[in-house]
Amino acid sequence: MIRKRAFFLIILLFTPAGMIHTEDAIPGDAPTAGGASIGAPVDLVRPLIDTCNGRWIFFSSACRPFGMVNLSPDTKVGSDWMCGYRYDEKTIRCFSHIHGWQLYGIPVMPAIGVIHSQEGLDASASPFSHDQEEVRPGYHKVVLQRYGIKAELTSTTRVGFHRYTFPASEYAHIDFNLGATLMDKIDSSSVHQVSATEIAGYSVMAATQRRPKPFTAYFVARFSKPVEAFGGWQDGMLLHGKVRKAEGKNAGGFVRFKTREGEQMLVKVAISYTSEENASRNLDAELPDWDFERVVRDSRNEWNGLLGRIAVEGGSESQRIRFYTDLWHALLGRRIVSDTDGSYADNTGPKTVVRHVALDGKGQPRFPHYNFDAWWGSQWSLNLLWSFAYPEIMDGFCSTMVEMYRDGGLIPRGPSGGNYTFVMIGDTAAPVFAAAYNKRIRGYDAEAAFAGLLKNALPGGIRDHAGYEFGSDAKGGGVDDYVSKGYVPEHIPGTGMHKDGASMTLEYAYEDWCVAQMAEALGRKEEARWLRERSKNYANLWDPSVHTMHPRLPDGAWIPDFTPVGPPGSFHTEGFCEASGAIYTHFVPQDIPGLIRLFGGAEKYSAALNRQFELAEPRDFCVPRGEHGGAWVDYGNEPSMHMAFLFNLAGSPWLSQKWVREVKEKTFGGITPQRGYRDDEDQGQLGALGVLMAIGLFDVQGGAGRHPTYQITSPIFDKITIRLNSDYFPGGKFVILTRNNSPDNAYIQRAEFNGEPLKRFWFPHDDLVRGGNLMLELGPNPSRWGADSPAIPIN
Repeated sequence: MIRKRAFFLIILLFTPAGMIHTEDAIPGDAPTAGGASIGAPVDLVRPLIDTCNGRWIFFSSACRPFGMVNLSPDTKVGSDWMCGYRYDEKTIRCFSHIHGWQLYGIPVMPAIGVIHSQEGLDASASPFSHDQEEVRPGYHKVVLQRYGIKAELTSTTRVGFHRYTFPASEYAHIDFNLGATLMDKIDSSSVHQVSATEIAGYSVMAATQRRPKPFTAYFVARFSKPVEAFGGWQDGMLLHGKVRKAEGKNAGGFVRFKTREGEQMLVKVAISYTSEENASRNLDAELPDWDFERVVRDSRNEWNGLLGRIAVEGGSESQRIRFYTDLWHALLGRRIVSDTDGSYADNTGPKTVVRHVALDGKGQPRFPHYNFDAWWGSQWSLNLLWSFAYPEIMDGFCSTMVEMYRDGGLIPRGPSGGNYTFVMIGDTAAPVFAAAYNKRIRGYDAEAAFAGLLKNALPGGIRDHAGYEFGSDAKGGGVDDYVSKGYVPEHIPGTGMHKDGASMTLEYAYEDWCVAQMAEALGRKEEARWLRERSKNYANLWDPSVHTMHPRLPDGAWIPDFTPVGPPGSFHTEGFCEASGAIYTHFVPQDIPGLIRLFGGAEKYSAALNRQFELAEPRDFCVPRGEHGGAWVDYGNEPSMHMAFLFNLAGSPWLSQKWVREVKEKTFGGITPQRGYRDDEDQGQLGALGVLMAIGLFDVQGGAGRHPTYQITSPIFDKITIRLNSDYFPGGKFVILTRNNSPDNAYIQRAEFNGEPLKRFWFPHDDLVRGGNLMLELGPNPSRWGADSPAIPIN
């Protein structure tokens, strides 16, 4: 486990009541005599949760928030799925520095004795024990039992910092197996000696199914003492004689030195995606000294500062652990890819071009350039959380996407290595920009963003591309049909994945509405008008004979033999992307009142939706990975994320309160390496959803409305304090208090906002960012609180 149990119990026993979280200071600001602090949010994070089931992008231990360097042990390699650090594996193959969306590279392994790294990662791997392991945000310690080496890892944003404690050895070495397969293959690599204390080089990541072009990671490594020798290998063969450089296929290098018992070697490894020179500059800028403990402290403090934006009191210990682990995930998986001077690699054209982020008045980059997986579904997770708790982060991602629009002509939906990946479907950036702009997060060029979103909404934009469909002649997105027919039919041509016309139709309609909301705010009345009109295309799939969305053929006929839920094990039902038709029938966040009318009214809608939750409850509202088509509700994948909150809008808020609590506990309550996120955490999306469920705030519209609101469910904590970024919001803090909170008291009986009775289940975003207090009185039985609310604003 992360800490020895006895020590953790001692800390709990001697933590005074009320010190876990305070109202006016970030918890844990006051250090103890040993330099640690009591009850800090960062100390409640458990990085090992669900690490038996994670993927390459899931886990990073020695990492800063959104760090370019994501340094951690790799216990299994060779795939994006079920690789990286896997808790149930018994050997460590290397410590690699990059665990990003389709990015990987720079593996390091300390050893003693005969060199085996040229034979592959398995040849030099070492057994390890979790009993000798310590893992916390920004730090990882483990003992390589084969060699008797204690390895400790930490990092700055762009520099990995290793501290290795060696046994006595005449032949200690540190190997850089730069050509080894990690998440995927390496095309070529190179390493050369710069001096007795420095080496440098690069690895060229091979093109993948998702990232269509090779991408280069450069590095510089410096050692805390001069090495006795440098050597290398090419294509599995050691190079003999005096070696200064090794390069080519399966190339790598090593440094050799003697050690006394307990002697430490420190290694700083800086990376860059633009040049070795910029890797060196990153190192000089971020880590000029050798103070390992200071970097561990700085990392802890940086994490604590961000995690402390939301302070919680009450609930169980396991709920607090899970809350801060979820919040940590929401700030972890997406990666900075620009250097300290703002340089970044643009790979949207025929060759890689180094470009630069604009500088501010102090000569610093205005924002970090980011690499990230799709925004698919993020309207119900990251978009909501970041837009009130971390607006500066949302601003930076929006700026990155505008920059990519200028570089390559499209706003991306999931860039990797400077490429467009065309991951998933649609224009998933539209809800991000609409939420940001309508919540007054506007540090980017909004006119350029709108121009890019408008392009994406028409033929010739990103919606033309089905999943991973590359090339300028892409048609798998069916946009021509969407414009002319009002829906995307099944069986359209194209080479990509996820050519699911019904899902495309429903998502395009929501994205049209999102762009319309931004158009309205910008005063673009005509564009807003036709986009709003087109957002009603969802109704073209409604089949009144079966009361569900039904995919159509090109001639307008319903597809035959349709079933809203497929058999067990099905990846999807025909027409729907990684989900069932039963789930996607509720994908109308822009017009839930219209959907309710199609069902025949609120009572019939609530009953039908409630039945889906009852059918899903025996499986904990989640099906195994890859079986999404066989689910009535599936909280292991994005299309279901909003479903428990829909009862609020159907006049049955007590059912939202009930099912949100049930899903939070049964699906997202685990805190062991074996159980936690249940499926694909997707770089913080399930973590962010868990945070929103725990604090009882959500927005079915994804925050994208012209006048965004938050819908209320019952929090699991007694007190939640949201500390607002004063650069964006004036309110200081927003506090949610509950009375009579307990696992059995899930139902809101009454509410007050700033001391005045609140009878509706929603309140405006503007009220939150002005600061204030929301009080919720809870009880064991459903009440009609909020049932007669006026409708939330829909433009």
